[in-house]
Parts: sequence; structure tokens; C-alpha cells
Amino acid sequence: MADELTEAERAELEQLRAEKAAQQEAAQAARDRAELQRLKEERARAAREAEAIKREAALREQGRKFMEPDEDDLNMPMGQKIVLAVIALLVLMIVVSHFLK
Repeated sequence: MADELTEAERAELEQLRAEKAAQQEAAQAARDRAELQRLKEERARAAREAEAIKREAALREQGRKFMEPDEDDLNMPMGQKIVLAVIALLVLMIVVSHFLK
């Protein structure tokens, strides 16, 4: 006879079970939202890292291209050649004059 529940006790038990199920569903929903947020943040972080790597590779390529000599670097204008020759001649004259003293 101790196993039998009254209608009030049975109703209370069902209510408690329903509350427990609702709490578990709410907890599961919260865990799911947290996991979704974590995955979104991880995806955003991975996208930022990929963009940074891509940007760095582009900068490296640009730097590599800047370091390669091109036609303009090999062909100096005539005026620049004359100025360099005059400066070299002046330096040579100064050095020679110091040795002749």
C-alpha cells in the first residue's frame, strides 16, 4: 500500500518531472547556444588568421618585386651619370691632393 500514490501526489510527481525536463531542455539549449557561439568565434578567428597570412604573403611578394632590378634601375639618366662622375672626380682629386702634400 505504501507504493500507491494519491492523485495529488501523482500530479505533483508529474509536475516535478515536467519541471525537471524543462530545466534539462533549457540547460541543453544553453549549452547548444554556447557551442554555437564558440564555433562562430573560432570561424571568425580562423578567417582573420587566413586574411593576415594572405596579407603577409602579398606584402612579401610586393617586397620581393621591389628588390628585383628592372630596366629603370639598370639605365640611369645621363644627368645622373654626369653628377656621379663629377662627384667621383672631386673625391679622387681630394684624395690625391692629401697624398701629395
